[in-house]
Amino acid sequence: MDVQEAINTKRAVRLFSETPVPDDVMHRILDAGRRSQSSKNTQPWQFVVVRDRDTLTALSKTGDYAGHLAGASFAVALIGEVDSPWNMFDLGQSAAYMQLAAWAEGVGSCIAAIYQADEAKTILRVPANKSFYAALSFGYPSPEHVPAKMGGRKPLDEVVHWERW
Repeated sequence: MDVQEAINTKRAVRLFSETPVPDDVMHRILDAGRRSQSSKNTQPWQFVVVRDRDTLTALSKTGDYAGHLAGASFAVALIGEVDSPWNMFDLGQSAAYMQLAAWAEGVGSCIAAIYQADEAKTILRVPANKSFYAALSFGYPSPEHVPAKMGGRKPLDEVVHWERW
């Protein structure tokens, strides 16, 4: 799958099959995140890969809309620096690269906002001086998964301004 096709067809997947994602596929997904761009090439991310079902379930309770983590084949906790103004952007880049790489492998994903960061840090033993506000769930889409209808995006001319507002 080429990049443009991945961008055009990628949809959030919150319902996963029980088929495990092979280690080599996980490594390619993680490597895509590692290779993403960051401010001044600081590469501020650390990834905690979670496959244990009990841990996934516990993490799924640390965000109001994070329930999909419980059913994932694996999740990636996005850990960053607390003092960087670029933290959210840099980790967002990494997340986007991982999700597109996953989709190209037939693996679905969805981002989960972590609202109870201190609890989530405790679960994964993340140091207090690190940020943890998002995780990604990954897995093969369940046969019961119904993808969102194509479209639903504003037309380009409603979001693009040329030269000035």
